[in-house]
Amino acid sequence: MNKLYVGNISYDTTSKDLISLFSEYGEVLEAMILIDKNTGKSKGFGFVSFVTPEEASAALALNGVEHQGRRLVVQPARENI
Repeated sequence: MNKLYVGNISYDTTSKDLISLFSEYGEVLEAMILIDKNTGKSKGFGFVSFVTPEEASAALALNGVEHQGRRLVVQPARENI
């Protein structure tokens, strides 16, 4: 597991904000926030990928932490089936 789901993100949060926050736990390969196609605004969740599973596991510590006024939901990302 190198990829984490990050939910309850502030609508003002950027991918750069996520990289800054999560890089405390390891090397972030990618951070993306999903955008609504119709409105062009954040859907309030995204994904962060790390180099190693150990870094991703360490970053689970951010679950429940308040960031930009919202309590983050951080959990392992599910694979598409």
